[in-house]
Amino acid sequence: MKPTLRQLECFQAVSEMGNFSRAAERLGMSQPALSQAIRDLEEGLGTRLFDRTTRRVDLTEAGRLFRDTALAGLSEIDRAVGLVQDLASLRRGVVRIAAPPLLASTVLPRLVRAIAAEHPGLDIRLEDLGTDMILDRLRAGRAEIGVGTFPSDAEGMAIMPLLRDRLAAFVPPGHALAGRSALGWADLADQPVVALARESGLRLLTEMGFEAARVAFRPAHEVHQIYTALALVNELGVVAVLPVYAAGAMHGRAFEVLPLHAPVIGREIAMARLRDKEASPAAQAVSQLLIRRIKLHLPELPGLPMAEL
Repeated sequence: MKPTLRQLECFQAVSEMGNFSRAAERLGMSQPALSQAIRDLEEGLGTRLFDRTTRRVDLTEAGRLFRDTALAGLSEIDRAVGLVQDLASLRRGVVRIAAPPLLASTVLPRLVRAIAAEHPGLDIRLEDLGTDMILDRLRAGRAEIGVGTFPSDAEGMAIMPLLRDRLAAFVPPGHALAGRSALGWADLADQPVVALARESGLRLLTEMGFEAARVAFRPAHEVHQIYTALALVNELGVVAVLPVYAAGAMHGRAFEVLPLHAPVIGREIAMARLRDKEASPAAQAVSQLLIRRIKLHLPELPGLPMAEL
């Protein structure tokens, strides 16, 4: 018969206290119940573990051997229980978040800092990746949370909308379009525009805006990175059509961000997680904080209510 965890705890208490009554008191149980647990343990092992006298209780040779081996395992069980309880109470845990480079470099670092302040024991790891790679990371178990723009029917994924972003024109100070509160897509006619490359989902949205306004779309520059587009706006005085939250990447540059309308074109920023895998307590907590706080960490733009994002 294998010893039970309770029997091991009783054995540990008696061997450390050298007394049944004090051991029972430490464990919060009656002395007869403790004595019975020790008898059952000895019977199961087929040998005495203690020499009992009216004044003291000593370990037998078998008892000393059992103490030196079994109690080491008991301490590991206690440690394992403590680690699991720490995970459940968010005192420890690792949560990996995968997001596109722009989100990962602008909005999410501030959010990660807020999470770290609320749960300092959690280890939040942020990785910047393309959208397809984000979903691959989730499926491979190499990330718990993805943030970005995902198809609502992405295989195996639970998609939770976080906010709706919209496209805007980024113009330098002194530009002919500067100083307005908003622009129509038709206002971009004949303006040199820097656009993202065709493999970007933003490129398709930009083309939709020009087409809806019946304006020919002939980009003056095509780039792969939003940071490059902003640099061209700064140096060449061109216009870039980008999501509003790209304002977080301006790093002190004096651009004007003019929301585009007629039509308003946007996209959903969402959180993705594996549908059929139960999230860890830490990942659940971070997900809830992400849902509640992401809008608080977007750049503030004059004249653009946060509800429009």
